[in-house]
Amino acid sequence: MATTTVSTVVDSTVQQHIPITENNNNSNRSKAMSQVTVTVQQPTMTKTHIQTGPKHKLIIEADVQVCRLNHTRTIVSKIMNSRYLRRWESHKIMLEHNEMKSTTPTGFMDLAVPYSSIEDVHIVSRWDAGQKFCLRITISDGSVLLQANNAYIRDQWLHSIQWKRHIFRSERLLKNARRPEILVKEIKNMIDISLMTPIQDPSVYRFPLDLVSDLLQQNDEFLSTELQESIIVALTPLLEKNHPTQEICEFFSKHCRHSPRSTLVIELFTPVVHRILKHNTDFGKYPRMRTFVQEYIQALNCQNDGVRVVRALVKSMHGPGSSCPHPRVLPNLVAVCLAAIYSCYEDRKHSTHNNDNNSDNIEWENKLLCYVSMMEVMSEFDDWRYVLGSLLQPIPFPDDAIADSLFTSRMKMTIRNVSADETCGVHQTLLGIREGKEGWFHLYCPGGIACDDDGQLWGLMLNTLMKCCCKRKKFLLSISKMIGPIMLLALRDNVAAIEVLCAMLELEVVEGHDMKMQMITTLQSTCEGKRMYAQLCEKQIAIKEIQQKGGPKKLTLPSKSTDLDLTRLLSSGSFGNLECLSLAFTQVTSACAGDLINYHHCVISTYGPHSLETRDCRLFLNICRNSRYSTYVRLQLQTGD
Repeated sequence: MATTTVSTVVDSTVQQHIPITENNNNSNRSKAMSQVTVTVQQPTMTKTHIQTGPKHKLIIEADVQVCRLNHTRTIVSKIMNSRYLRRWESHKIMLEHNEMKSTTPTGFMDLAVPYSSIEDVHIVSRWDAGQKFCLRITISDGSVLLQANNAYIRDQWLHSIQWKRHIFRSERLLKNARRPEILVKEIKNMIDISLMTPIQDPSVYRFPLDLVSDLLQQNDEFLSTELQESIIVALTPLLEKNHPTQEICEFFSKHCRHSPRSTLVIELFTPVVHRILKHNTDFGKYPRMRTFVQEYIQALNCQNDGVRVVRALVKSMHGPGSSCPHPRVLPNLVAVCLAAIYSCYEDRKHSTHNNDNNSDNIEWENKLLCYVSMMEVMSEFDDWRYVLGSLLQPIPFPDDAIADSLFTSRMKMTIRNVSADETCGVHQTLLGIREGKEGWFHLYCPGGIACDDDGQLWGLMLNTLMKCCCKRKKFLLSISKMIGPIMLLALRDNVAAIEVLCAMLELEVVEGHDMKMQMITTLQSTCEGKRMYAQLCEKQIAIKEIQQKGGPKKLTLPSKSTDLDLTRLLSSGSFGNLECLSLAFTQVTSACAGDLINYHHCVISTYGPHSLETRDCRLFLNICRNSRYSTYVRLQLQTGD
């Protein structure tokens, strides 16, 4: 045993050189973490040298020349084994789990060669000059020679047989080991060989992980903390390119729970968690993997200033760029947070049901707020906000969480960031996921179960929605049940609420005369309300004056009419009631759109080659192609949507 120093970059908030000392315990470890210098019990590790030579694919079944030699010291055997009388046979050799055998068990390969009987495998290099690339397998009663076409294939056979022998030997030794020290030593040796072999095959990493998983299930309770940490250190190189198995995830989770301030959590588990969050596609198939990520986050939360460390983890997962390069990170983080929050309330419900008054409420609140703060950090990134809003749109939290003022008050920052986003798709996630379903917009309505700020957050939502895409009759009808909170905010001089009341009066969303008078009275109680209501009245008067001039509702231009003909026609009479203008078979182009808009006193919000839309909800133009440009223009004096 000796003292080694490990220098590891933990993350953007924890970057330091951490000396690791062997003789220590959990209490000393906790004390050391508070002093930034962390000591942890760990045996001396030798540096693993990764194979840098040629790589080979694992041989499972292939054709090769075989010659079997008998080592009995008789004159006949010596003559038969001589170089000139040596006979070669062609066989298709299969390297199975326990033995190597031929698909046609005849001649030299009439009997399989068990790996347990192989004493040595080596290259016969002195025959290379004669273009005979041979491999000698020494067994108890002789030798088996394999001849390949070239040196590379010969080496491929050599490393494949050695790997199969290694699998057989490791499995036999580890499953029969009784002393924990021997078990850990053999696990380390097995992993070192797996890292050094030139064989490239998924089994090179999966075999040691699967075998260790089986061993942990059988011996986890008998391993001391020191030996457990040694196994964790030994497993780390294998997890750089592979996900941990479910058993290893459970083993790691247990270590996070029992030793949350251990340096192994930050040094060794961080890259494992990063890989899981970046590449995992379904936590439903691997629930223990999600549990491991939850326990890891809670272990970070137990550090000094734990919430800041957890927030730094989320930021590091996004990366320094404007967009995250890993599309699976955000859904995986949200899945972890949702599962953890659900688990928090299930645990509290269980403790309440069992009358467990000894549960630490402060610890429970810290655990809950840890995951809420993670979602707050996620909402700070522009590229994550739409996906986050979509995942949270159904309000996927338990009823106990929605009824908990602590949870809803802390979730306000996340919802505020989504509400302040001017992107249409983002702030529309505040509404219900479908018609008839309530969303965050309804949850934080004044008088609702989650509103504790006199409607400030709800006013922000309303303002964003009305400025963008929701100044439509359909939306106003959907919030007509909220007329009370809207008038309350209008009395407090909220501009968005005043605008909603004016839009409801203009589009006649409310039918009752008394309710309309109450809305008008509310508007006239503030200066801004008076101004906006006066503008509404002026607009209504102008529209009525145009409509009083009369005129046809439908008008069809003669064929081959031009833009000039249309302009003369509109200026020669009254067309206040015009709803449909047919330009079929004419030569009218999109240049006439300006005259139509000026005639009807509209304000364009969107103009394109095929359509015109107005923001004041009074006119809709749809321009379709004809042989030149436009064939049909439809004008609809809208009363709503």
